[in-house]
Amino acid sequence: MDFAYSEDQQALRELARKILEERATHDRLKEVKKSADRVDHELWRELAKANLLGVAIPEAFGGTGTGLPELLMLAEEIGRAVAPVPVIPTLVEAALPIARFGTDAQKQRWLPAIASGDALLTAALAEGPGAGVTARRNDAGYRLSGRRPLVHAAHVAKCIVVPAKLGGSDALFLVDPAAEGVSLENAETTDEQIRSHLTLQNAPAEALGDPARGDEMLRFALDRALLALCAMQVGVAERALQITARYVSERKQFDRAVGSFQAVHTRAADAYVDLQAMRLTTWRALHLLEQGEDASDELAIAKFWASEGGARITYAAQHLHGGIGVDVDYPVHRYYLWARQIGLHLGTGSAQLARLGERLAAG
Repeated sequence: MDFAYSEDQQALRELARKILEERATHDRLKEVKKSADRVDHELWRELAKANLLGVAIPEAFGGTGTGLPELLMLAEEIGRAVAPVPVIPTLVEAALPIARFGTDAQKQRWLPAIASGDALLTAALAEGPGAGVTARRNDAGYRLSGRRPLVHAAHVAKCIVVPAKLGGSDALFLVDPAAEGVSLENAETTDEQIRSHLTLQNAPAEALGDPARGDEMLRFALDRALLALCAMQVGVAERALQITARYVSERKQFDRAVGSFQAVHTRAADAYVDLQAMRLTTWRALHLLEQGEDASDELAIAKFWASEGGARITYAAQHLHGGIGVDVDYPVHRYYLWARQIGLHLGTGSAQLARLGERLAAG
């Protein structure tokens, strides 16, 4: 496996980083936190102008068609900036299944609008106690009933991709959040963004593509969502470690830089090892998916490292800052909050170990 970036990929990375460094400043993040929907719409428009929202959308539908590796690079850069824009819900959880499995009409309706930044979409992939949606067919199409928790960006989305049981199998459906029978209960989550509990009561829905391929669609969406979370966590953890390295090299105690003390060396070295394990396992899982192979185990391993390693790194970053590490007017606290939320979404580290254990026990 060659994990080196091509010239085009490096150019994409540099462009995304430049926009994010200019737009997702400390003051701007504080301003967005005070807004009603906690989404930086101005930044989203800038990413659209730079053609970054269409990196994994086919050229025929307004994208650049570069692919999943480039989309993961964008997710990693968003993580580095802890930028409050719905890259994973819109570009990964919603756009990728539509591009892969949607009808021509569905692709034409949604993909150009996503690439241009005109439409935010999301997907209700998270599970939880009492969660579950069932679908039934009628003359007008489909009706959905049930509940899904913590749907990221549902409060600003024009469409929600919802998994539901149709007969004995899974299928994916497109739901209008403004339709009758759809209700959203908004909640602020650990990373200070808005997620909504989705309740459906006989709500109208449109099947995504061929419902007979629903199990395949759901696995496709979940695999790529997990992978994107891991990539974003790499960005979060790497930037937290960089901020900490700069701080301990400048902060002095007993007329010496704090970073010169052995205990600080050891803590930072452990964090660096965690970061490299996170990066390696993420790109290993990507390699298998790109080859069309089953990456279930590798994704569980990558998400375990993202959850556990990300938490350790960002906790160490706060600890090595001392009291300033928990000051909400200092940027490093955001990285800890984001790391915790990413670690929880779609399965904690413990949940990933349980998945691996079940697969090993099953032979």
